[in-house]
Amino acid sequence: QVQLVESGGGLVQVGGSLRLSCAASGRTFSTYTMGWFRKAPKNEREFVAAIHWRSGLTAYADSVKGRFTIYRDNAKNTVYLQMNSLKPENKAVYYCAESPTRFTTLRANYEYWGQGTQVTDAS
Repeated sequence: QVQLVESGGGLVQVGGSLRLSCAASGRTFSTYTMGWFRKAPKNEREFVAAIHWRSGLTAYADSVKGRFTIYRDNAKNTVYLQMNSLKPENKAVYYCAESPTRFTTLRANYEYWGQGTQVTDAS
């Protein structure tokens, strides 16, 4: 039904910036939410940011507010996560996801997931 492909991960320095992209295809929902989640080696998969596609309403985890920005390009059917002032704890595999709901930040509500893209510190 829905295919999500992330890109933009890589090696970054502490304090650096990186932009992740998620290209969606095969979407059939008229109302849905796109989100970013991450999984660090010793942590549970956690919510990072979400955006309601039609309205642009956004939500962020407290730990990334003021540093990360989620936005979308309707023409390209792509959602982005701009990450600034990266910290060591931001290293993780980042996943793009889609929920067929009006708006949600809850992991359990997301039904479609990308393959993940790695954000790693360049040591």
